[in-house]
Amino acid sequence: MVDVAAPDEAEILGTAVTASGLAAEAPVKIPVERYTSPEFAQLEYERLWPKVWHVACTVDHVANPGDWFEHRLGPYSVLLVRGDDGVLRGFQNVCRHRGNPIALGSGTEARELRCPYHRWAWDLTGKLREIPSRRGFGPISNDDLPLIPVRVDSWARLVFVNLDVHAEPLADWLEGIPDDIAWANLEEFRGTYSTVTPVNCNWKVVNEGFSETYHVQGLHREMLGSIDDVNSPQRIWDRHSASYQPYGVASPRLGRNVDDQTVWDSFVVTQGGRMGPDHTEPGPAPAVPDGQTLQDVIAQKIRDHQATQGVDLSGYDTAQITHLNQYNLFPNTTVLISAELFTVLTARPGAHPDEGELATIHLRRMPSADAPPTTPVHVTVPMDQADFGFVLNQDFSVIATMQAGLRQPGFTHVWLSGEECRIINMHRHLERSLGLAPGGWTPVESGSANGPGPAR
Repeated sequence: MVDVAAPDEAEILGTAVTASGLAAEAPVKIPVERYTSPEFAQLEYERLWPKVWHVACTVDHVANPGDWFEHRLGPYSVLLVRGDDGVLRGFQNVCRHRGNPIALGSGTEARELRCPYHRWAWDLTGKLREIPSRRGFGPISNDDLPLIPVRVDSWARLVFVNLDVHAEPLADWLEGIPDDIAWANLEEFRGTYSTVTPVNCNWKVVNEGFSETYHVQGLHREMLGSIDDVNSPQRIWDRHSASYQPYGVASPRLGRNVDDQTVWDSFVVTQGGRMGPDHTEPGPAPAVPDGQTLQDVIAQKIRDHQATQGVDLSGYDTAQITHLNQYNLFPNTTVLISAELFTVLTARPGAHPDEGELATIHLRRMPSADAPPTTPVHVTVPMDQADFGFVLNQDFSVIATMQAGLRQPGFTHVWLSGEECRIINMHRHLERSLGLAPGGWTPVESGSANGPGPAR
């Protein structure tokens, strides 16, 4: 069994449990101040966000020399730029003169990085090349004021950044995840679009909504006909975790004798578009050939639809097509993968504990790994205009209301069960990053593990 209270013990790493989780001696309690306290948010800004790897964009956003992309994370801004030498570099997005951001948004064909305020300019490697009216500053060497570098690396078409240039390599940070999903050949995907949506809640509320299947029985009841939310394996490495959810089969919560029509209707309503535009409305379940299951039929329909787009999924079996591999990367990213799906959901902090952002990246499998890069569309989508599909829209409905509940004066702790072991694991590593005692919300060196606040 995985002891989520002590995930660093060697014997538990890589252990799998089911979605029904672990029997626990007692619930794990998390102080609500982690979601509401400005002091706690400030601690995260100081000790967490500048020290962790986080997803910024795809390599397709910055594929060609001169392509650039601004990545924001709370108060921090990183400028990614592809140099004339083909190297992707990242810099803190700040002019060394007076602190103005050098560039906002994204663009192409840059030949320099020039601050719009006083027109200081750097080349694409971050070396200072021009100071207007330089004589007024006295002796300054261009080598004295390069742009401040950040660490940049990539995995599976995703660009990661870390403000700590001495951080451990990304390959080590990712633990066993690249090997775990190597079968999916993620190099064949290309970025298609990315979005940012401001949300009225703490980043952890967003992140935790994608870290357990316990809520399927409540929020996503339409899915119960086509997901095994009880026996889905979960896995915890050290800082990261995963869930492997079978679709095209009914939840045990519906009993033993669920007919194919129920499974079919549920799959069509919740994700029928994966089988093509002819399967977005309920209808009679298809016939199941001898020796096959409805899950096999669904997988073949997905293969057939992908074939119309030039994508050959014949090398992927039913499980690889119908199971959703969900990776929770500490602290704030969820990566969703099946044979033809690759979506990234990242929860970002806002200016206040009650504010955050949900950033999404969508990638599409191409006919081959040699397909040229595309130029993804990157847009901000307001919450009241966001439409991310049937299931994610339901998740958004809770994101919009939870923070108000966390603010109620009589509500002091979030209570977590063994089914929510991936959330517990995230909090244990959050505690370590911030220097907290388990269950605390202020640093241990402050003299209190629990901090000030309402009586417990």
